[in-house]
Amino acid sequence: MKDKTRADDPPLLRRRIIRELNYNGQLYILLLPAILYFLVFCYFPMYGVQIAFKNFNPVLGIRGSKFVGLKHFIRFFNSYQFSVIIKNTLILSLYNIFAGFPIAIVLAIIINQIKGRRLKSFLQTVAFAPHFISIPAMVGIIIIMLAPDTGILYKLISYVIGKDPGVILGNPKVFSSIYVWSGIWQNMGWESIIYTAVLTSINPELYEAADIDGAGKFRKILSIDLPALMPTAITMLILNCGKMLSVGFEKVFLMQNSMNLSASEVISTYVYKVGLAGADFSYSTAINLFNSVINLIVLIAVNHFAKRTSEVSLW
Repeated sequence: MKDKTRADDPPLLRRRIIRELNYNGQLYILLLPAILYFLVFCYFPMYGVQIAFKNFNPVLGIRGSKFVGLKHFIRFFNSYQFSVIIKNTLILSLYNIFAGFPIAIVLAIIINQIKGRRLKSFLQTVAFAPHFISIPAMVGIIIIMLAPDTGILYKLISYVIGKDPGVILGNPKVFSSIYVWSGIWQNMGWESIIYTAVLTSINPELYEAADIDGAGKFRKILSIDLPALMPTAITMLILNCGKMLSVGFEKVFLMQNSMNLSASEVISTYVYKVGLAGADFSYSTAINLFNSVINLIVLIAVNHFAKRTSEVSLW
């Protein structure tokens, strides 16, 4: 005789679902907007990925367009711009990771070491405030401060090097530094929040024991703060590596000009130009799909490496 108490029994399963909804219904309602967001903006658009393998014609639609296989991928790999775009994207991404990632940790440690409440609040406000500047406003500040003859930073650089530096934003050699360090200044306070939260959750008894042993501030940082921060730092590093080829579009595009294009053309700006401006939808979709696949491979590889070396990983 069939057992009616099995977990897969429809009436029993239905009762469990109803009981769960009655108990946690409000939590599921709060979760619903996030689920709808990912369904509408992340999963439903995946249907259009097949455009990368077709000669998309808006009149014929996605299904009616001719299938061409890997034609657009091969076209991108053989393009004379492929190596330049990949190089520029990697330079900006790696530069930002190696320069910006440690600064957020250092800032969190400095804030944690400050004992005065007013001074700590002032420093946090000063560090967090730039994050709320919009990207167009941020680029406008950069352009004004580096403007020839009138910019404050332009005059300072001229004084330091003892000669006219020319159009700084038009110099491909310094574009990456301007992009990265302005971004670090703008976001280091915001990115340090999670590390500050970790430091404030450390058991005070550890610091008291270190005081008894005669440890100074530097020794406390090495022996208490950094070990506590390490799991969070590794997790954040994995996430940053997972978007290595996804350099932000808005800031790079607004800072671009004809003189620095050799250093500022990245995947996101190139996709915009060939996809939206040039209406080559299949080609731009293929480039974006290549970008996503590489990011996924890097994420899995870095996560696997972190799991083997530190036993900290996303999964």
